[in-house]
Amino acid sequence: MKIGKQARRDAKRLFTSCKVSGLLDENRIRQAVSAVIAQKPRGYVAILSHLQRLVKLDLERRTARVESAVAVPEALKSSVTANLTRRYGPGLNLSFGLDPQLIGGLRVKVGSDVFDGSVRARLNALEESF
Repeated sequence: MKIGKQARRDAKRLFTSCKVSGLLDENRIRQAVSAVIAQKPRGYVAILSHLQRLVKLDLERRTARVESAVAVPEALKSSVTANLTRRYGPGLNLSFGLDPQLIGGLRVKVGSDVFDGSVRARLNALEESF
């Protein structure tokens, strides 16, 4: 479905009005969606579709996944958390996981940004250089 310029503008305006201190407020999003459904303005389906896309992109930007080959000590977790919060701002949802295929090091994925400091990535880079 093609979304018109006015629907995009309306969705963007709704999206920015749902932010509190730079972070999305879930209750405001629900209220905005309910209001749009109740009023049914022209192109409301396109507005809601674009609003959903904006919310999804914001959630992805605010989600970080840190993977390592072994369990990460608490000191390193707090350091990684502090560095990511400083870089991406408050409200970042972090999750730590294990991936034995990494061999060593860390892989951090925040939204579409990937920081790969794993041994596996270095070995792959070395392999491609030959």
